[in-house]
Order: sequence, then structure tokens, then C-alpha cells
Amino acid sequence: MTTKGKRRDGGISPSRRQFLSGAAAAGAGAVAATAAKAAGPDPLITDVQDWATSTGAGVDATPYGLPIEFESDVVRRNVEWLTADTISSINFTPIHALDGTITPQGCAFERHHSGAIELRKEDYRLMINGLVDTPLVFTYEDLERFPRENRIYFCECAANTGMEWAGAQLNGAQFTHGMIHNMEYSGVPLRTLLNEAGVKTEGKWVYVEGADASSNGRSIPLEKAMDDCLVAFKANGEALRMEHGYPARLVVPGWEGNMWVKWLRRVEITDGPVESREETSKYTDTLEDGTSRKWTWEMDAKSVITSPSPQMPIRHGHGPLVITGLAWSGRGAITGVDVTVDGGRTWTKARLGAPGQDKALTRFYLDHVWTGEEMFLQSRARDETGYVQPTKAQLREVRGLNSIYHNNCIQTWWVNANGEAENVEIS
Repeated sequence: MTTKGKRRDGGISPSRRQFLSGAAAAGAGAVAATAAKAAGPDPLITDVQDWATSTGAGVDATPYGLPIEFESDVVRRNVEWLTADTISSINFTPIHALDGTITPQGCAFERHHSGAIELRKEDYRLMINGLVDTPLVFTYEDLERFPRENRIYFCECAANTGMEWAGAQLNGAQFTHGMIHNMEYSGVPLRTLLNEAGVKTEGKWVYVEGADASSNGRSIPLEKAMDDCLVAFKANGEALRMEHGYPARLVVPGWEGNMWVKWLRRVEITDGPVESREETSKYTDTLEDGTSRKWTWEMDAKSVITSPSPQMPIRHGHGPLVITGLAWSGRGAITGVDVTVDGGRTWTKARLGAPGQDKALTRFYLDHVWTGEEMFLQSRARDETGYVQPTKAQLREVRGLNSIYHNNCIQTWWVNANGEAENVEIS
């Protein structure tokens, strides 16, 4: 597909007030319709509404607060054909419908290998064994007594955007990029627990394992384990949800989500990697010649425009348009995001909602005036190491078409004159 859109530049843009009042509505259908309605009384302003004539719900109507029914479409979604069943499967965060950076636990994506388990705090045990001076077992209450930290990090599945390697596949930011969430985790640094046990000098790696039936386990270099890993038991201020590893999980900042072992039950100090199933037959990068790279843990800089997008078309007609999205990097903080409306011919620096944080999502915005021209929307992230998010063609030059994991390519949405968006690939 080739780009045809023209970039709007030069001259004086009509003010936002003019568009919203209808003064600039000529040729802008939705705005013109709004202006026509504004010519007569608006009953939502002039008439007393039902919600203002009687009392509302009491403070104990919902002891645990829930989203209002008008937002019932903002939910995690599964792709039925992706896996054989939902027990070992994935659902996706509705990133297209969220703003800011913190993901509510109730709509943060899930990935399970044998289903989410129910494990009581009272029955929880965490064992530290292997090459240690003193093997230890901690209860949940033990963990609560250690000095804790609060850290905001993103967790991204290595397969996020994986189905897009061979071409545009899934039509929605939720499905192309929704295997990610960003939460404030509270817990104990893993190094604190390892220091309690005393790591022997020959210990170079840790093997972490979950309590679920899949016994999901991964090898992690000791240097990373002693750096910023957390054993977390809270997220966004409350207990972890069952699907996120209640009562305790491992947090491995900036590294692929499969390493963030849920229902963490064992940390074994070893002198080398265990070479488990999830780090050999899975979560490796298959190259053009059929060989596979191991140990590609870090999630490189990546971004996506969440609105407009296929699930968030332009409904308000011509005029002011907020283009927004998310950017992140497993190597550090995002320092900038560029946005293009013409498929990469020209780029504009986006405004960051807040300065980038280490290994956390960053929200970006570009205030645009849309007059009905087709757009080919893309975003391009940069992180503090100087790394720039690549195109899909650049990734293919290195890895071919056989890969699944670690696809951090630039994403393209084609927006037509009706404001509808579609997942496309520009060649």
C-alpha cells in the first residue's frame, strides 16, 4: 500500500472554539450537524433530567467499586483461534480505551500456561534453595515484614505484536499490542531474600518457578536478580488479582513477561542456566536460516497509537483531533516519540504526558486538525540509550519472517475519509 495523504501545514488553523461552536463547520459534516442542533434549545441543558430528580445509589451499593455500565465495553478480550483453549491462553488489555499510563488490574492482560489458580495467603510458601549458605522457606506473613518498595513497571508478553511479522493481521490496537500492562507494584526486592539465604560464590544464575500445574520456570542471571527484581504482593495499591499471581509474583523489570513468574514458589541458585522448556523451545527468536537466538530478554523500545485506531475511529467529524498512544522500553526511560500522519514522509515531535520513567509506559499526544484527509498514522519511540524504534522492514532484514517474539516494529493505521481505521502495512 502506498501513502496518499497530504500533511496539513502553513496558514492559520481555525481555533478549537470556532470548530466546536460551528463557525468553521462548512464542509465538516459532524460539526455542521452539531451547529444545526445548537440553533434550538438543547433539552439536556434546558430540561430537568431524571438523574437530578431523585436520590442516587448509597455508599454501600457496591462495597468494591465497579465501572459504570456505560463503560461495559472496556474489557479484556481473547482471540478464540489463537490457542486450543482458554486454559493455556492470553487475553488482551483494552489499551485503545484507556488513557494515562496506569492499567487497572481488572483489565490488565493475562497469560496462563495451565490456568489461574486459587492459592490462599495462609498456604503460600516461597523456598530459596540451591547454592546458598542457608536454604530458607518464607510464608506470606514473612514477606510482609521485610522492607518493601513501590515501583511502576510495564509487563509485556514477548509475543506481543508477534502475529504481525508476516503482515497486517489483527485489526485493533488491543489485539496487536494489548499483551501489556503497567502497574505500581509493591513488594520485597529479590536481593533482600537472596541475601538472607546467603548466595555462594559459585552461584551465577537463579531458576524461578511457579506453583501452578505448568511449573513455569525461567533462568535469570544473578546480576539481574540482585538488581531490580521484586517479589510483589500488591499492584496499584491492592492485593494481586488471582490471574496476576495472587498472593505473590516475581517482577522482572524491562524483561519479557514469561519471566515474571506468577504464584512464585521457588528460587534456586545455580551455577548456570537450567535450559527449561520456556527458554529453549519457546521464547527464542527464530532467524531466516532456521537457527534460534536465546537469552533475548529485554523488551526494546516500542510504541503504538491507541487513538485513532481500528477500535477507536474518529466519530466527531472534522476539526481538532487528539492523536494519542503509548511508548515503552525495557532498557530505560522513553525520551521522545515522533508521530507521522503521512506514513513516514514527515514526522512531528509528540508531547509526552509526563517525563519518561524507567521501564514504564509513557503516554504521548499530538494535537492535530483533521479535515477529512486520509492518514497513515505511525509512532516512533526513542529511549535514553539512543535506541530508535525500527520499521518492520528493518527487523526483517535481521530476522526474516520466521520469528514470533520481540516484534517492536512501527505500527501503521490507515484512517479513511470517514474516520475509520484499519491495520495496514506500507511497502
